[in-house]
Amino acid sequence: MQRIKDWPKEERPREKLLQNGAETLSSAELLALVLRTGDAATATSALDHARQLLNRFGSLRELARANTAELCELKGIGPAKAAELQAVFQIARRFATEELRPGDRFTSSADVFAHYHERLRDCKREVFFALLLDGKNRVIREVRISEGSLSASIVHPREVFAPVVRDSAAAVLFVHNHPSGDPTPSREDIDITGRLRQAGELMGVRVLDHIIIGSGEYVSFVDRGLMG
Repeated sequence: MQRIKDWPKEERPREKLLQNGAETLSSAELLALVLRTGDAATATSALDHARQLLNRFGSLRELARANTAELCELKGIGPAKAAELQAVFQIARRFATEELRPGDRFTSSADVFAHYHERLRDCKREVFFALLLDGKNRVIREVRISEGSLSASIVHPREVFAPVVRDSAAAVLFVHNHPSGDPTPSREDIDITGRLRQAGELMGVRVLDHIIIGSGEYVSFVDRGLMG
């Protein structure tokens, strides 16, 4: 089997990109540029590895969700290449998500979904955020409260409202994801939101909404009439 460097120049992914632009390359060719090298022992090129990865996971999005162990199941993909792939996909997620700045304002649940969707849709664990807001509902900062299966022991009012008090926030907005892709609130989601609302009322802090991010869709507790 020929190595990529033995191919005609116009067929090599790097040369194609430099001559015609990155948008002209296939997903496999772009991945091959990230992987850089193949496996000399099996005469497998980087492009072969890229195609095998896409065949194994079915799409770029599913490949982006893969962890190190899953990537390394493919012969020729070791921890170093797995790390390179994960780094590229993380860069893509961050590029797709504009960084929150103090003073920014969300005017609807759709705005919150647009900001967090790409960042959270492929996470394999639930991540819970609190957005601290001032009296005019402008962002003070984002606080990552927990990571893992949502439960009362992980998302406790004490942990949630400590930064709220510290930053003198007037209101708070909760956001978390469902790794299954289905944003339908669970009983645990509903119970925790109720407890957090009650804690906010006691402290004089407005709980504006709780938004659950799924794959391509979301649920707003306010829009669904679940805030009581």
